[in-house]
Amino acid sequence: MKIRRAIGGWSIVAGLYFVALLWADSKTGVLRRLPELAPMLPVVVSATLASIALRFARWQWLLRRAGYAVPAGQSLLAYVAGFAFTATPGKVGELLRVRYLVTAGVPASRVVSAFVYERLFDLAAVLLIALPAAAEFHVFGVAATFVGLVFGAVGLMAANPRLGQRVVVAFRRADMLRIARVVRSIVAGLANIRLWATLPDMLLSLVAGMGAWLVTSWSFVYLLAALGIHLEGFKALALFPVAMLAGAASMLPGGLGSTEATLVTLLTLGGALLVPATLAAVGIRLATLWLATVMGMGAFGWLEARRGAG
Repeated sequence: MKIRRAIGGWSIVAGLYFVALLWADSKTGVLRRLPELAPMLPVVVSATLASIALRFARWQWLLRRAGYAVPAGQSLLAYVAGFAFTATPGKVGELLRVRYLVTAGVPASRVVSAFVYERLFDLAAVLLIALPAAAEFHVFGVAATFVGLVFGAVGLMAANPRLGQRVVVAFRRADMLRIARVVRSIVAGLANIRLWATLPDMLLSLVAGMGAWLVTSWSFVYLLAALGIHLEGFKALALFPVAMLAGAASMLPGGLGSTEATLVTLLTLGGALLVPATLAAVGIRLATLWLATVMGMGAFGWLEARRGAG
């Protein structure tokens, strides 16, 4: 894994995001109004931490069900480090978990399978929470189709590992050995998902995902109310999940730009003014995506220092 390349990619994406904020500030003055978010941030940040705790508990459950009893402290650091490069092309952050969990005896393919499995149930949870707003703005069909395609593609690969093996062979024949190794781990990870195809595992994963994203969605409703934006309860609760689905469907790193644009669009369609809508969108992303990124960088630095000392 090329750490310097990952840091370089993260720096470019973060720089582009800052440029986009400057452009938004020229239209709305959002940067000058960021201090207004200070009184609300403790509540929103606490909700983000609670969401991460729920998702980590699910992660530990999946690893233990697979037969890997990784110490909670080591596993938590590896899990949080995975957020360091969320806003980077190629999901490098998830490769970071491989980097630190392999030393605990967890194969790379198993880390990949746990990541894909939890993301599947995050998608399902977000779709369920998004129902009121998706129906209101007539985007439920698009959202459900996207989630269905993801589930279908993963299910097809999990049930037919030979399809993925053909891709691996094709890369080998093209003398692209490094890509072939990565694809091989992904294929093995998808095949391993079948281990958790049990009702208890699926229910627990869905409930944990629902809890994690409901907490985050509630914090966004709180932020809206504090900024003077009042919408119907269930509709307001569903706005952030709809934007998350849009960000995932855009395939942009961390849904950067597309998530914020969706939030602003939905809020203004719901009657909010442009400036407070933009402030709310930027605020929730700072307290979720970028907070997780900062936490991930801290865990990443700590783990790398330990590797160097070792």
